Amino acid sequence: MEQGGPTPQAAPDLIKETTTQTFVKDVIEESRRQPVLVDFWAPWCGPCRAIAPILDDLAGEYSGRLKIVKINVDDNPATPAQYGVRGIPNLLIIKGGQVKEQIIGAVPRGTLVKAVDNAITA
Repeated sequence: MEQGGPTPQAAPDLIKETTTQTFVKDVIEESRRQPVLVDFWAPWCGPCRAIAPILDDLAGEYSGRLKIVKINVDDNPATPAQYGVRGIPNLLIIKGGQVKEQIIGAVPRGTLVKAVDNAITA
């Protein structure tokens, strides 16, 4: 078995990376079809890394009912500023082009599930 190469990322086809340039298409337009959970994060953020496995799980569990999109705040500072993001991790659930829920900090899985379920059924 060959070793080396890129490390596989969990659920790569289920969690999309976006940028300021693609945010409207990836998030706002998509939110008109299904709720979108936006993860504002940075590579140096320990709590962001702590919730990443939870988001990976949710991406699989809610596939087809929820889209998860990540945006690196260091590489894309305009979008977090537009949404009033002052600390990370900061999760927004957007539905129909509007922010329906905001979750700040590394929260337990149950808190995220409740917020996602509320957005899906609302």
